[in-house]
Amino acid sequence: MGCGAETGEGGEVEVDELKKKRFLWGILLVCAPWIPTLIGLGRAFRGISEQKATGLGAIGAGLTESFLLCGIGAILVGQVTAIVLLFRAFSSGHWLRSSFSVLSIGLSALMFLLVCLFLWFSWFQAHRSF
Repeated sequence: MGCGAETGEGGEVEVDELKKKRFLWGILLVCAPWIPTLIGLGRAFRGISEQKATGLGAIGAGLTESFLLCGIGAILVGQVTAIVLLFRAFSSGHWLRSSFSVLSIGLSALMFLLVCLFLWFSWFQAHRSF
């Protein structure tokens, strides 16, 4: 009745390969925005130490630079895609893959939190000055 990877002799192997591809793409999409974010945070902390700056404004400058570098829209779309791929890659027989999926979904949620905080601080600061 079915067709494709769900029937036939090699069906289970093909389904496992599909889940493996989803897992790898999900991990790639989760990790991609963290690279510029960590670079931006490093620059922010270096700037704080060089200029003796304090407060949220100094860290905000580094986050602003990193979010502009990667693109807020690309981060959100990439994280949603990664979460979907990682949820679809769960497999009861692969506990290590499932553990990395859970860890990556947590990192993706943290990235969502950072983006939402950035947007909220940006909006709040823009409307507070009026």
